[in-house]
Amino acid sequence: MELKKFVDFDELETAFRSKTDEALKKRHFIFSTMQWPWLVKIGTTMTKFALAARLPVKGLIKSTIFDMFCGGETLDGCQRSSHELAAFGIGAIFDYSVEGEKTEEGFDQTTNELLRTIERAGEMEYIRFAAFKITGLASFDLLAKIHAGEKLTPDEQAAYDRVFERVDKICRLAYEKDVSVLIDAEETWIQKPVDELTLKMMSIYNREKALIYYTFQMYCHSMLDNLKRLHQHGRDNGYRLGAKLVRGAYMEKERARAEEMEYEDPIQPNKEASDRDFDLAVRYCVEHIHEIGLFSGTHNEASNYKLTLVMDELGLQKNDHRIFFGQLYGMSDHISFNLADAGYNVIKYVPYGPLKATIPYLIRRANENTSVKGQSGRELSNVKKELSRRKLFKKQLGHQDKF
Repeated sequence: MELKKFVDFDELETAFRSKTDEALKKRHFIFSTMQWPWLVKIGTTMTKFALAARLPVKGLIKSTIFDMFCGGETLDGCQRSSHELAAFGIGAIFDYSVEGEKTEEGFDQTTNELLRTIERAGEMEYIRFAAFKITGLASFDLLAKIHAGEKLTPDEQAAYDRVFERVDKICRLAYEKDVSVLIDAEETWIQKPVDELTLKMMSIYNREKALIYYTFQMYCHSMLDNLKRLHQHGRDNGYRLGAKLVRGAYMEKERARAEEMEYEDPIQPNKEASDRDFDLAVRYCVEHIHEIGLFSGTHNEASNYKLTLVMDELGLQKNDHRIFFGQLYGMSDHISFNLADAGYNVIKYVPYGPLKATIPYLIRRANENTSVKGQSGRELSNVKKELSRRKLFKKQLGHQDKF
């Protein structure tokens, strides 16, 4: 069976239909830069320094990398990007990407902003999603202490109770608004309380359908078994499992910590193992789709192809309401726009927040495009091909006008 029977990721006119020539040229410049790791390293270092020294660089950052990878500085500022996506059948997850909050006041402010994103998602006509990280609502040190099984002081227990209240408040509103919520994974050494909170929310709000989603980082060698275990847990306890599948985001940090502290490395032995388990997890979810909601979050073309094939093999409609494809805003448009054009449910993560506060997110995107094999090269190649196609088309059009 031809892999391109259902969707063609090489159809670049569809992929970039929403982009002007100017926008494509800006992408060309940014992805060209990201091909050089040393240049990215220098650039991120200088950006941190310039912002700390309050040098006038915000305008440059905002008009380049921020504009490409973020929807705006405020929720209202995301309207342009969300309307652009909706015009092509793609949903938007408004992802408040402010990181590093450490105070109770900061956690409460983040909670209130997340509630606003759910209210906004509830107003959308079709794909309605929101996302957050527990570390946006809780102290990292507190989560690490809970994960380690250490006894909490009365003040720490009270702080954790407030964390639960924040998470429940978010999930309860999502339930009322019929908005699905993706709870992101964290580092493995704080994952236990994240698991505890996510499973509790699923047990409360996933009775009729998968609304709250647990994130499985498939670059961890235990995740495939964990997926099957949590599916069984949901079956035994009367709720649907929401499964967000990703390859993962903390590999280097995880490996370094495991080596330093001399415990078993939680990471897969190689990329092939991660790819294998990701695809096996996708198939498992589709085979049990009557009990699982699937959000397949990947920029890997082969994995997206395989999901379309598995859906067809098992007789599922392209727009099955239990299956979603997801990519990040500003990346892999050849995947997102072609999947949506073919009739699949597609969502883009649209990060937003004050420019300075989103710098950690932007730096990760820059490093990811530099370190992931072929990522920036593939993006750059696609942009070059589309610019060349447009140039040739205009030339041919001009030639025809002469006759």
